[in-house]
Amino acid sequence: MANWLGNFVLPKIRAVVRKRDVPDNLWTKCPGCGQMLFHRELAANLETCHGCGHHLRIGAARRLQILFDEGTASRVELPRTVSDPLRFRDRRRYADRLKEAQAAHGPGSDAVLVAHGQIGGQPAVVAAFEFGFMGGSMGTAAGEALLTAARLAVLQEAALIVVPASGGARMQEGVLSLMQLPRTIIAADLVKEAGLPYLVLLTDPTTGGVSASFAMVGDIMLAEPGAVIGFAGARVIEETIHEELPEGFQRAEYLRDHGMIDLVVPRPELRETIGRLLALLRDRHAPDVPAPMLPEVL
Repeated sequence: MANWLGNFVLPKIRAVVRKRDVPDNLWTKCPGCGQMLFHRELAANLETCHGCGHHLRIGAARRLQILFDEGTASRVELPRTVSDPLRFRDRRRYADRLKEAQAAHGPGSDAVLVAHGQIGGQPAVVAAFEFGFMGGSMGTAAGEALLTAARLAVLQEAALIVVPASGGARMQEGVLSLMQLPRTIIAADLVKEAGLPYLVLLTDPTTGGVSASFAMVGDIMLAEPGAVIGFAGARVIEETIHEELPEGFQRAEYLRDHGMIDLVVPRPELRETIGRLLALLRDRHAPDVPAPMLPEVL
């Protein structure tokens, strides 16, 4: 009898009353209001706080999922680049930092994902930055990704939409990372010269060399609410000019009110808004306007 109780009954009782292991990622604290958000509700609300409307940062893969029409997106394989051209080392070897980031985000990955598909029924190519990959810093791989996205957009006669989320140029690649600033401008010009729409969706954060290049030359400039957008940090600016900066400085709403961007769009409305913009920019039914007659040049 005692053996039966000890070997059969007690284990079942312990199994019932034992405290179950609870995953530590079920709740997320909102950085805006401090409210605890349940992970299912947060995902259903596209990673935005239902209390204060704060937009939490999201990864590039999730960004592509939100923007493209369901079932239309296809990832683009990007060309390989030299991983550590300068054999850079600070406290750690750059090659080790890359391996660690790629272990988290996939073999051969870098700070930009590119996909093509449809948004609101309109053909589009999207290049989205992954802030989780070394702060979304822009090196040679990111520059090559943007050029690949631009060439694909021209080939498919599709719009190019770039979604930066970056701290700027990648310091571990030195001057090679700075060379990506003009290269990304060339990428934007390829699309514009083909007469195709080039849209930029600024997200939190868009700073440094990224904000000094392709991120600020879109045909239409969009931003998510509350996104930090600027070149240098606010603290550095204050210490340089010895003046207090205005409230909301370098936030999306401040830039919109001062004419730097066109629209601040909540995340749940992005797909519909971008689809409507693309339809307007690519309206095939607009009447053709004859080109003016130019004098013949001898």
